[in-house]
Amino acid sequence: MIDIDKPVLVTGADGFIGSHLTELLLSRGFRVRALAQYNSFNTWGWLEQISHPALEVVCGDIRDPNFCRTICRGVGTAFHLAALIAIPFSYVAPDSYVDTNVKGTLNMCQAARDEGLDRLVVTSTSEVYGTALYVPIDEKHPRQPQSPYSATKISADAIAESFYLSFDLPVVIARPFNTYGPRQSARAIIPTIISQIAAGERQIKVGDLTPTRDFNFVTDTARGFLALAQADGIEGRDINIATGTEITMADTLRTIARLMGADVEWVTDPARLRPGKSEVRRLCGDNSLITSLTDWRPQVTIEEGLQRTIEWFLKPENLAMYKAGIYNV
Repeated sequence: MIDIDKPVLVTGADGFIGSHLTELLLSRGFRVRALAQYNSFNTWGWLEQISHPALEVVCGDIRDPNFCRTICRGVGTAFHLAALIAIPFSYVAPDSYVDTNVKGTLNMCQAARDEGLDRLVVTSTSEVYGTALYVPIDEKHPRQPQSPYSATKISADAIAESFYLSFDLPVVIARPFNTYGPRQSARAIIPTIISQIAAGERQIKVGDLTPTRDFNFVTDTARGFLALAQADGIEGRDINIATGTEITMADTLRTIARLMGADVEWVTDPARLRPGKSEVRRLCGDNSLITSLTDWRPQVTIEEGLQRTIEWFLKPENLAMYKAGIYNV
């Protein structure tokens, strides 16, 4: 269980999943030390929308090992979500992904060890599996680094596991499948479609519509993180957070258009296509491990989740933060 008397640390709290996890923790009565990436504008990302007396926002960078020790001081449990996650940009700047995802995770593991944390939850991704060799994908599925991004996350997972085996670091690797919902970056397929339709576009620019994905609504993903932080005796394990279902990109987009009442056509944008051998063709996760170890179950259906996401994007103040006409690498 999480020690209620100590603050909980969330790195990457200014991002999509991190901000939702921060809200969940605050709603459950935890004090949260939330890390936002340092910038000269003093902006806190999505944390700007969260106001709570138990929230402490800290700005910094996980690439600095001394800073990581500082933010871990006095903490009981840490959720490490800070990472570079955009797959297309990993083709352009792979070195930055090694620095942030691999070295940053090393820094957090070392800091957690030095400061004696009760548990460190490290964020993985279903991208480490690559195209499914079998479905549903369980935690024993081979790792396939089909992009520089996934390669760095495989490496980060290995760093975390090595600290458990070498130093008994109480680390758990949470592996969410494809999370979506309010606040997600427009680089992802669901928000880029919704934002284009909401902006009045008739020709919707997309990439490859044939791959399948196992979509988790963001509140379900956040609950999965919390469940893994609270479960006993699971240190050293990597655990999927998945629905066990899959849907093609094409069917996802048809559902979005139907829910939005939009008469649109899809246009393939070459800039949005991954290199052929890098595209992950199929993802469908096995959630039997997390459901056997915790009381977590997915609660939000794809239809309900898409409707809630659409409603959020249709608010003018939210849509105004997205550049629907620009492809966000």
